[in-house]
Amino acid sequence: MVSGTTKNLGVIGWPIAHSLSPAMQAAAIRAAGLDYAYIAMPVRPEALPAAAEGLRSLGFRGFNVTIPHKSAVMELLDEVDEDARRIGAVNTVVNDNGRLSGHNTDVTGFLRGLSRHGVAVRGNRAVVLGAGGAARAVLWGLLREGASDVVVGVRNAPKAKEALSDFAGDAEILPWDCDAFAGALAAADILVNTTPLGMTPKTEEMPPVDWERVRDEAFVYDIIYTPGCTRFLREAKAHGHRVTNGVAMLVGQGAEALSLWTGVRPDEGAMEQALLEALAR
Repeated sequence: MVSGTTKNLGVIGWPIAHSLSPAMQAAAIRAAGLDYAYIAMPVRPEALPAAAEGLRSLGFRGFNVTIPHKSAVMELLDEVDEDARRIGAVNTVVNDNGRLSGHNTDVTGFLRGLSRHGVAVRGNRAVVLGAGGAARAVLWGLLREGASDVVVGVRNAPKAKEALSDFAGDAEILPWDCDAFAGALAAADILVNTTPLGMTPKTEEMPPVDWERVRDEAFVYDIIYTPGCTRFLREAKAHGHRVTNGVAMLVGQGAEALSLWTGVRPDEGAMEQALLEALAR
């Protein structure tokens, strides 16, 4: 029950009505018996500075940040951690007595999706499909954890090289239709789709992957979670690959955020159940 002692949390974005974070975080808060409340707050882009200052002044313990504010909010904060700096986006803000610190828990969520399936990153070769905002968190996670080789496959290599220029030297960017990319695909231990291809409602789309070239042992990861099994994952499973979707990443990033705010490790099972129920609705 909300009372005068309840600490406030939330998520800001525009639009925000579609957010699944309130369902997940409310479930975790109930399971842990915490005196917190979590709400969704629509914030127009032009109102972001006022909103951030208002949440600071109102004593919100913290808030999540989603599209379109994840990069713009960075200049409004007192400090930003290494993950957020390398990714170029903040998705979690912690308010310590008026001092706002920015974090990016997407990288933790992504890596949990691998660890849940016993997939090691260190020393393994990875191929990432796509070079958008989500790809940056995946790319940084793979590099941070010691992948031996990371190749980014894209439709438009010059555009992707510009977007990922700060990762130059750390990862090779190749067009999907070149021989060098086909070779990288054949050598990959981990294959990750970060593109929106296959997401609801265009569920029959997918990146161009020649499954005959992919090693049988390669683990296939699609960070999309609507639908739960994309065409990309269906085809991977049909070729015998172990797979996972984006549910674990979404739950993992939310759990890490709640831990930063409260110091309590939340029940990820409760969060995942609430997420799946919200998706079903």
